[in-house]
Amino acid sequence: MDITTEVRPGANRYVSGEGILHDLTSYLDDFKKIAVITGEKSFDAFQQYYQKKLSYPIYRYDGSSSHENAVELANNIEQADLILAIGGGRVIDTSKMAAEELNAELLVIPTLISNCAPFTPIVAVYHPDRTFKSIGYMKRAPFLTLVDSKFLLATPTEYFVAGIGDTLAKWYEIEGITRNLQDEQKSAYVRLGIASAKAIQELLIQDAIPAIEDLKQRRSSAAFTRVTDTIVGLAGETGGFAASFGRSAGAHAIHDGLSFLNSTHHQLHGKKVAYGILVQLAHTKNLAEIQKLKSFYLATGLPLKLKDLNVLDTSKEALAPVINHAASSNETFNLVDSAITPDQIYQAIQLVESL
Repeated sequence: MDITTEVRPGANRYVSGEGILHDLTSYLDDFKKIAVITGEKSFDAFQQYYQKKLSYPIYRYDGSSSHENAVELANNIEQADLILAIGGGRVIDTSKMAAEELNAELLVIPTLISNCAPFTPIVAVYHPDRTFKSIGYMKRAPFLTLVDSKFLLATPTEYFVAGIGDTLAKWYEIEGITRNLQDEQKSAYVRLGIASAKAIQELLIQDAIPAIEDLKQRRSSAAFTRVTDTIVGLAGETGGFAASFGRSAGAHAIHDGLSFLNSTHHQLHGKKVAYGILVQLAHTKNLAEIQKLKSFYLATGLPLKLKDLNVLDTSKEALAPVINHAASSNETFNLVDSAITPDQIYQAIQLVESL
């Protein structure tokens, strides 16, 4: 059995709307033993909005999104039939791993919009020191994802922008993976994943800039809601439909490599992925597409250069951890080019830096 090749669209239930968190207790009625996993800032933001006291034990994750921390939390919880995850991507991924350890269901309340973690059964696993370790595949998707668009207007703009960058990669990565496939090699679900990723790209190009402005003004709008559901739900659907054809490729491999530079540890996931899009496009000689994206990146605040990610030394020696990891045999740049080398990735980075 290879769970990575299975069609797994996403959460069992996905509920999106204004004010839906105020109905939270009605979604918890069927569960007897509930434990909350959250972070300090995440839970503060939730409490300010929800304003009622939760009568369940509350456990704090350590910020790493590591398997070690998930096991520690599960051991402390001991028994639960539902884990209530309240937070951002690392809280949610930690909760997924802890829920699997406990054989419990998972209810996800995202506290900000930055990625598809609230929707998918996939986790980004890090070492305790916060360097990237691997992608993990949980046996269960979240039982329920509650996306309260009014609550999520409190999302810091930089996280929303990072979510846009991470989600934009869906199109460029699936296109890079499947461009050389013959039509007969594309299953019905792979074709659906490709169509979904293209719809995501078109929607973000159209709606992301006004949605960012609406967020800054704390103003609910159709554009903001569409982008929110795209980042959280549609992005997860693409990988769910197309499986390994619709998940990570060159852009995420660059992100993973950048995680080995201490200077990037405080840079958000989606921003590093957005830079990775440009590197992947440079490697595949899609320079015209990079030029098309330039105005979008400038308008949204996505990084066009390594200096925008706090990487000031772009020498080959300084970037060795990045290029060596991104070109390694267990990384996903191989899905775009099975013969990729560290030198080629370095050349692509230098091309992006020169444009």
